[in-house]
Amino acid sequence: MLQKRIDDQPSISRENIREAEGIFLQHLRRVGLKQTGQRSTILRTFLETREHLSTDELHRLVKKKDPHIGFTTVYRTLKLFGDCGLASEVAFHDGIARYEHQYNRRSHHHMVCTGCGASVEFFSPEIGEVEKDIGRKHHYLTTRHTFQIYGLCEDCRKKRDGRRIV
Repeated sequence: MLQKRIDDQPSISRENIREAEGIFLQHLRRVGLKQTGQRSTILRTFLETREHLSTDELHRLVKKKDPHIGFTTVYRTLKLFGDCGLASEVAFHDGIARYEHQYNRRSHHHMVCTGCGASVEFFSPEIGEVEKDIGRKHHYLTTRHTFQIYGLCEDCRKKRDGRRIV
């Protein structure tokens, strides 16, 4: 199954949560929306999680804290997190959109097994440099990128090669 995220820090600090809440509040004001208790609960739950979460998975976690929060509220709030840079969507081989928080994290990338769906996060400063170089070449000020590599993990290759008749 999907692996947990790797992070520079084992958990997010209270101070970082407050800072992320400030970013979210500024974004809500910019787009003419109000901060609500439900949105705060969703944000805190999301930031405290170390996993790549689907909307369904986040909804289940949030309902443990507030059973009145609906799926649509979680879905719309996740989109708002993405709009203000607190979250990014990652697509693994299972076709389910998943989200991970981006607040105070260094840029990382994913390698995804197309056999079993396992994922590995990795860091590569060279990819960030490629992004900047391409941006300069095309006169863009780049702000972010996504990079995923798809292939077969060692276990899936062994299973596949074991069945193959040569």
